[in-house]
Amino acid sequence: MFTFGNKIRLQLFGQSHSPSMGAVLDGFPSGIAIDQEKLAAFMERRAPGRDEFSTKRREADRVEFVSGVANRSDGTGDTANENAVMLTTGAPICMVIHNEDTRSGDYDRLRFIPRPSHADYPAFARFGEARDHRGGGEFSGRLTAPLCAAGFLCLEVLRQKGVEIGAHISSVGPCEDDRFDPLAPQLHIPKEKPFPVLNDEQGANMQEIIRAARASADSIGGSIECAITGVPAGAGGTSFGSLEGLLSLAMFAIPAVKGVEFGSGFAGTQMRGSENNDPYRVDGDRIVTSSNHAGGILGGLATGMPILFRVAVKPTASIGREQDSVSLPEKRNVSLQIVGRHDPCIVQRAVPVVEAAAAVAMLDILL
Repeated sequence: MFTFGNKIRLQLFGQSHSPSMGAVLDGFPSGIAIDQEKLAAFMERRAPGRDEFSTKRREADRVEFVSGVANRSDGTGDTANENAVMLTTGAPICMVIHNEDTRSGDYDRLRFIPRPSHADYPAFARFGEARDHRGGGEFSGRLTAPLCAAGFLCLEVLRQKGVEIGAHISSVGPCEDDRFDPLAPQLHIPKEKPFPVLNDEQGANMQEIIRAARASADSIGGSIECAITGVPAGAGGTSFGSLEGLLSLAMFAIPAVKGVEFGSGFAGTQMRGSENNDPYRVDGDRIVTSSNHAGGILGGLATGMPILFRVAVKPTASIGREQDSVSLPEKRNVSLQIVGRHDPCIVQRAVPVVEAAAAVAMLDILL
């Protein structure tokens, strides 16, 4: 299992082509109602095979609760009624998602020929022939499905605490979306769209870039911007318990993420302090800042302003073009052409995953 958190502990298990995969949430609060329709809608945002920009692998990604929840009567006294409320009990929550559309045969010839920019070779170096090479095994993006299920539950608790999380595609290749308002991000706008951007014209341009990459048997990367509102000033920690550190740790659980920046990030290195500093001012009974280059975090602690960060998402490593690789048993150079079902760009499907990972980290911090 792969574990994250202190006050709540999230464990992920399974592989891309195992019969099922899932998550265990320990330390989760009791009495939290689970809206299964909303959960299904959240999972649908990440699920494969839903549009022209994702892999043709079709998975229902239905979340099955094994433990940690119980049905409560809807008032009729019948807990088996379809309208009965599912509540968390306080016991560890185990959720399972079944893999139903695997084509493991696509990976037979890749067992000893590592795919460029996948974890195949370092996994072979670490685990040898015992590793699960099908679909990337436990290194696959499929494991972000149970991460989303756990993140959805955390989002529900955070909303009760007045904390909201939202993300959008920040860029695809060289094409950039508008940025969230750093002082008042409108988190609902991208959630209402099948292609989650703020600027629809730029979204259309991004889609053309993805189509062009797919047509040339290639892929394209991009970035995602995430905002968190309602976090009280002082939340977080210093040193190894900093807000940036814990959020970054959660982000790097997403296999394709290769970088994280907060606020002005790397752009801030080209500014002077007079440009990058965020002046304080009084707004009613609140202390706020006039700008938010810090991204809502200073010294590892929340400033009370919106938390803003961006993650860099690499191009999908599996592409249809012929590439150089090696035969591991023979230690000789070979050519490799990958077949199968793969996303030309995974940025779109990664948006809810970023929200979910951020939710797990923030709930652990705020509890």
